[in-house]
Amino acid sequence: MMLLLTNNADLRCLHVMGRITNRPSQQLVTIEGVQVLVEDDPEGRTISGCPMVGAVVKPCAVTLKVKEGYSSLLRIRGRRVCLDTVSGLTDGTPPGTVLYEVKSPGQSFVSETA
Repeated sequence: MMLLLTNNADLRCLHVMGRITNRPSQQLVTIEGVQVLVEDDPEGRTISGCPMVGAVVKPCAVTLKVKEGYSSLLRIRGRRVCLDTVSGLTDGTPPGTVLYEVKSPGQSFVSETA
């Protein structure tokens, strides 16, 4: 069972303190009045509070492309729904190694079962 993500979801870089700002792109489908996140919503989002700061270290500031976690079954207006398995890379250092992931989906009622 995988839960759908809403705008209340808590996504973070793996440095734990770096919180991702959600920005839903659709208004049609909500869970308890909160928009469901769809394909591309987690990408290119601001990360605030990443503690990795130093002379040769760049903190995570932006999310990159989602590697996994889009539904293969559910779509809203042709765009795949985001599941609580969403993860991808950030622009932090070392490049190509720092992931972001879901800490909380923002709701606990609506799920997809494979």
